[in-house]
Amino acid sequence: APPGAMSPAAPPPPLLLLLLLLWRPLLGAPEQGAGTWSRFARLPYPQDQLFLHDTFPDGFLWGAGSAAYQTEGGWRQGGKGASVWDTFAHRPATPPGSAPPGPAGGDVASDSYNNVFRDAEGLRRLGVSHYRFSLAWARLLPNGTAPINPAGLEHYRRLLGRLRELGVEPVVTLYHWDLPQGLQDAFGGWASPVLPHLFRDYAELCFRHFGGLVRYWLTMDNPYVVAWHGYGTGRLPPGVQGGPRLGYRAAHHLLQAHAKVWHLYNDHFRPTQKGKVSIALSSHWIKPQRLTEKNIKECQKSLDFVLGWFAKPIFIDGDYPESMRSNLSSLLPEFSEVEKKYIRGTADFFALSFGATLSFQLLDSHMKFQQLESISLRQLLYWISSEYNNPQIFIVENSWFVSGSTKRDDAKYIYYLKKFIMETLKAIRYDGVNVFGYTVWSLLDGFEWHRGYSIRRGLFYVDFQSHDKKLMPKSSVLFYQKLIEKNGFPPLPENQPIEGVFPCGFAWGIVDNYIQVDTTPAQFLDSNVYVWDVHQTKKLIKVDGVFTSRRKRHCVDFAAIRLQISLLQEMHITHFHFSLKWSLILPLGNLSLVNHTLVHYYQCFASELLRANITPVVALWQPMSENQELPVSFAKYGAWENPEIVQAFVEYAKFCFMNFGGHVKFWITMNEPPVKNLTYTAGHNLLKAHAKAWHLYDKEFRRSQKGKISIALQADWVEPACPLSRNDQEVADRILEFDIGWLAEPIFGNGDYPQVMRAWLHRRNSVDLYNFHLPYFSEDEKKLIQGSFDFFALSHYTTTLVGWEKEDALKYDHYLEVQMINDITWLHSPSRAAVVPWGLRKLLKWVKSKYGDVPVYVMANGIDDDHNMVHDKLRVYYIENYINEALKAYTLDNVNLQGYFVYSFNDKTAPKYGLYSYVANQYEPKPSMKHYREIIDSNGFPGPETPELLCPEEIASCPECHFFRTRKSLLAFISFIFVAFIVTIFFITYYSKKVERRYK
Repeated sequence: APPGAMSPAAPPPPLLLLLLLLWRPLLGAPEQGAGTWSRFARLPYPQDQLFLHDTFPDGFLWGAGSAAYQTEGGWRQGGKGASVWDTFAHRPATPPGSAPPGPAGGDVASDSYNNVFRDAEGLRRLGVSHYRFSLAWARLLPNGTAPINPAGLEHYRRLLGRLRELGVEPVVTLYHWDLPQGLQDAFGGWASPVLPHLFRDYAELCFRHFGGLVRYWLTMDNPYVVAWHGYGTGRLPPGVQGGPRLGYRAAHHLLQAHAKVWHLYNDHFRPTQKGKVSIALSSHWIKPQRLTEKNIKECQKSLDFVLGWFAKPIFIDGDYPESMRSNLSSLLPEFSEVEKKYIRGTADFFALSFGATLSFQLLDSHMKFQQLESISLRQLLYWISSEYNNPQIFIVENSWFVSGSTKRDDAKYIYYLKKFIMETLKAIRYDGVNVFGYTVWSLLDGFEWHRGYSIRRGLFYVDFQSHDKKLMPKSSVLFYQKLIEKNGFPPLPENQPIEGVFPCGFAWGIVDNYIQVDTTPAQFLDSNVYVWDVHQTKKLIKVDGVFTSRRKRHCVDFAAIRLQISLLQEMHITHFHFSLKWSLILPLGNLSLVNHTLVHYYQCFASELLRANITPVVALWQPMSENQELPVSFAKYGAWENPEIVQAFVEYAKFCFMNFGGHVKFWITMNEPPVKNLTYTAGHNLLKAHAKAWHLYDKEFRRSQKGKISIALQADWVEPACPLSRNDQEVADRILEFDIGWLAEPIFGNGDYPQVMRAWLHRRNSVDLYNFHLPYFSEDEKKLIQGSFDFFALSHYTTTLVGWEKEDALKYDHYLEVQMINDITWLHSPSRAAVVPWGLRKLLKWVKSKYGDVPVYVMANGIDDDHNMVHDKLRVYYIENYINEALKAYTLDNVNLQGYFVYSFNDKTAPKYGLYSYVANQYEPKPSMKHYREIIDSNGFPGPETPELLCPEEIASCPECHFFRTRKSLLAFISFIFVAFIVTIFFITYYSKKVERRYK
């Protein structure tokens, strides 16, 4: 097999077998790629979008790349001639629509010309198998033709020699956009038919002098950009605004030049040098606005006009795509039959460039044909394989970019790299695409063409203002280095699901923020008498002045309760979590006005839950609406900043304990206080209100009601974007303390706010002249608040990545100096919430490490959908994997986990989050509800080797039953008396009849 070719893969995992059912052989033919869009639309969701933990084939090539003008510098050193980029960068003004290339262009750039051994050391550190770089045509031939520059020859011999010493394979590009200015001046550059002959002469020089050290040659890079923007639009050097006709003519000459060089190598150098020659073609990816036949044809046309423009002549038949010939007419030059045969097959592999140079940058909008640009490398690889007869593909340039101000923690770059490499792995393993090498762009920061120094794409950081231009490894170096060592993303034990079950008495629950309240009286409570008008109106007519006796209200009169209870029973849950509405129970905030109807409804709901053997878990307050569900007297006057709210909440809590405590044994004081929107004063009062309510229950109600009470905090996990970055770890720790520790530390910790918060606010207030005051607790208040819990209740939905480097102003928090980062390889819901199951386990371990072996309940965990049953498959995946991570925390980390609740009950009260859909006044269980029920029935994920867990039968904790359970002896005695009485009556009757018969 050729170097880097695929080796036989290991037996496919079950998911691979599933995906291969939809894979069809890659035969390859023009227009065959049009099936790509419909194929990927049919792949199983979300399985196909999950991260693939696997390795690349043995012998896979890993490398990094650079281009001469971007990194070499030394533009006047060693006899180098000027290139069109030198001239373009030194212009006093730039063409309309183009970005200024920077104050110095590539004059010095990364100064690689004077730092060959520095760059080689970076390659050694990475452990790459190859290095792609380009030769500067004007350094070897200053005028584009003879004479030869000896200093240029020596420079590249030195570089190639050092690569050989390191065992790094050179991949050499003959021409990467930097045409000698002399050729542009003398002939008009690529607009002239003379250039292909001159390019052949230049290539022959390179083959003769360097061919013994080079096995992979690329004739040129991205001819689309050279032709279209160099000679058509004029956006890039040489800046000729010749319009489409000149752009297509330049491309025609570029193809001829490439073919001449390939044949030169094939005829004269291949037999002795045994190398390979190709051309680096760049492409975007495009997806249809809607999956219609017309839109797919437009997408196919878009790829034809950019990639197919050069790929079809070389890889298929020597001629341009049919869509170009039919649409462009006389604008497009024609090849003779001899030229077609000469061009066809002039590539030994398919060299692909994909990423930030072309995508969303240098692709003309009209070449999208009103479709949507995307960055799916996997689909592009499949399209190429389908369209061009399954060639061997060498990815010779790929990456994204970070801001020019980003220094060494380049998290955004890492996650794009991770996405592209994972998509390449899927293309190999799932789609059968023949990819044998991958090249990160680039080795080091440099001059980024039309974007100058405003962005960075290097693995190594270069301070362009420094004299020595040292290479400093970024976080992406560590990421790529580790990936090369492991040859991909091998499965890790922590990524595998485990088997096992939760303990006896584990709380399996569901959440409804606010239960559906319908206090409409049943028809049986209507005391009026009606007559049915069967002859005319066919309606019931009330008889005035006639009434029946009014009966007492019963809980069964509320039809809404019966329906909700039946749905909950269908789930097989043991607990149901909902919140009371303070604003409706006590509208004025005190006992002067009580909504007795609502109180009765809540009492009925709780008692009916108990009858169904479902434990009610009740929150006194949860902020939901604009007024935060506070009584109007507080909603309008300071809310939680109003100091009077503390005592008002305590009085409200006492009212609830008295009226509902007989049925409710599981209390939450505050459910998910909104820390993102709370002032420090409001949080201060909220903590005091919680602590006083807890102590009230502890002293006055716990002994008689035998319940438990705590606070429930929203606790999403926060992960450092660059795991090995100390700065990112500090940011993550800071966010966890501000988001969770702010309210948790006083209660579960030392009675005061986290030291991290105080230190940070002190720094911000002193340095930036802010006035963010974090209140202080008195010693008595600390004692009051510390320990005011019976368990740790948390709501967890997702995980966020954070870093310290400012990259995206829209996602940067200046107050906390934190940059939010997105791992684009993660699954995301329709609302863009990240699905990261392992974040729950990390959170639970964090809670244990900070607050000890406290009992923990996951009080809410869920994901949204878009009313599409396809996306309920995401919820099925979400529930199963989050619960499995919870099981790992319980089993492997010894977290004292005692319950798990899914959010949410139904779509009516929590649109898009429910396990029941609500359409046309009907509730329908989603597949995710049934899947959750199966997990509940199994109490987890039992396997063949899971020991059987024998749990005592749970007894319903209804108050009506309590009388009988606590008086068993009395009941036994009464039963004995009753039986004795029956027996006595039986004998008396029996003997009486017997005596009567005797006398007769």
